[in-house]
Amino acid sequence: MVRRRKTRTHLKGEAAKDASDISAPKSFIIKHGQVGSSVSQLVRDMRKVMEPNTASRLKERNRNKLKDYLTLAPALHVTHLLAFTLTDIAPSFRIVRLSNGPTLSFRVERYSLMKDILNTSRRARSIGMEYLTPPLLVLASFPPPGPNAPPHLPLVMKAFQSLFPSLSPQNLTLSSARRIVLVAYNSELGTLDFRHYIITIKPYGVSKRVRRVLEGATVKSSTGSVLDLGNEKDVADFVLRKRGEPGPDGGYESAASSAESVAGDDGDAVNLADDYVGRNNKKGQRRAVRLDEVGPRLELRLVKITEGVPGKEGGVLYHEFVKKSKKEIAAQNAVHAAKEKLRKERREEQERNVASKKAEKTKNGKSVHLESNEDEAGNDDDDVDADAAVDDWDNEEEITDGEESQLDEAEESSDDEEVRRPNKKVKVRGKG
Repeated sequence: MVRRRKTRTHLKGEAAKDASDISAPKSFIIKHGQVGSSVSQLVRDMRKVMEPNTASRLKERNRNKLKDYLTLAPALHVTHLLAFTLTDIAPSFRIVRLSNGPTLSFRVERYSLMKDILNTSRRARSIGMEYLTPPLLVLASFPPPGPNAPPHLPLVMKAFQSLFPSLSPQNLTLSSARRIVLVAYNSELGTLDFRHYIITIKPYGVSKRVRRVLEGATVKSSTGSVLDLGNEKDVADFVLRKRGEPGPDGGYESAASSAESVAGDDGDAVNLADDYVGRNNKKGQRRAVRLDEVGPRLELRLVKITEGVPGKEGGVLYHEFVKKSKKEIAAQNAVHAAKEKLRKERREEQERNVASKKAEKTKNGKSVHLESNEDEAGNDDDDVDADAAVDDWDNEEEITDGEESQLDEAEESSDDEEVRRPNKKVKVRGKG
């Protein structure tokens, strides 16, 4: 009987290659401490943004500490830890680069959830297949490096870039570009705007009504998907009606006034370099590209950048509200260097103690084994000597005539007792 081979539960080809690639950044997104339902939903939305290279079904417990995640992360090849906490002022958001830092701490000034964005936008919708590939990162409005630019911004840019896989134009397929994460710097407020978009491709240069005829129906009935033209006198009333005219009696728009394309101008139209997802999105076709925001939306203010990870913090590289002089910074660096030196010495001492205990244990084990072998050998010699002594005593022992007679009388008396022993009577009780 031929054994059936499973195919649906096994990755093949490029999917297996991507799954086995440990160079792609992976992340834990958690909530730390007591937070409300809104922040918990924000954590789930951020996990949606970071898919597929994040633990989307990670469940936190109240007794879990931040140290637990830091200890577990290296075994699972996790490179980043994103933690949300709730303070008295506002929610806090930290990006921790594992396993040596740095740690970026942000204050969440304002945020909107995915459900809020979807409820307020008519076009924003998500099918779900977009989250099978990582999003593309776009950094906007960051000033170029220079003497007048803030010195901490390059480190912020590198921190966000390290969250997502690096792009390779030679190996990137067009169909895998489904989402965009936009991080824009607001120089007036000194904040970062975080946005999440889905890329949609539509026919270019075609009015909305014609596109609805080409792409399918807008009303679903029991007979299938059909286009509802019941209120129209002629198909031209539906296709060529002027924009804003509700009824069939309105005038027609001319070809010159028909500017109701998806994008609106030639700047948004591109020629597809390869096949893309969607109907009739073939290579070489001219299509309009549009970004639909799906959330979440965050406004972040950078508060602090520190070396190391939580629990093993080093020096403070940047602080929004606390400014120190060069002398204070040098003293702080000296304190952190002394702590690090002490931590290193303790670690080395602990390793030496462990090694000495192992060596002592192995040495004691060998000595105990040798002593047991010697004891066994001595016991064998004692047994041999005892057996020889018993044999010698048996050979040298002599029994006199009086002793023999006494033994014979004792044996005869025991035989007589056995013969004279009366049989037990069996008592039978009668029924009354």
